[in-house]
Amino acid sequence: MPKGKGWTAVTPDEQEWKTPSWMPPEVPRRIVELTEVTQMEHMRGHLWKFPPGVAGRKHLHTQQEEIFVVIEGAFTMTLGEEAAEVVLGPRSVVVLSPNTPIHIRNDSAHDAVAFMVGAPPVRGDGVVLEG
Repeated sequence: MPKGKGWTAVTPDEQEWKTPSWMPPEVPRRIVELTEVTQMEHMRGHLWKFPPGVAGRKHLHTQQEEIFVVIEGAFTMTLGEEAAEVVLGPRSVVVLSPNTPIHIRNDSAHDAVAFMVGAPPVRGDGVVLEG
C-alpha cells in the first residue's frame, strides 16, 4: 500500500472484501473497511458491495453526516422520514444529515458497489429501525 507523510493510497488489488467486522459472518453484504486499512482519524469510509437481491438494515445515525457515491451497479434507497424511494446508478451521490433514515438494497441482477463516508468518525451512533 503506497503511503507518504499525510496520505495513503489503496489500490484495487489491496482491497479485501470481508463481512463487516460488527456483523455476523452469514451477512451477505461485503465491505472494505477503509477506516481501518488507512487509519483514518476524522471520518469513517468504506466500500460496500451488495450482491443481487441483498438489502441492508433500515437505520439512521444520530451524529454522523454520510455521503454515498455509487461506483457500479444500481442501489435502491428509501430515504428520509417521507420514505422517498430512489434508484441510483453509477456516479450518483446521496448526502444524509444526522437522524435521517435510510434503507439500501440491490434489486438488480448484478453486484452494486458504493463508497460511503461518515463524519465525525463515531461508533455506536447507528439506530436500527423497524420496517
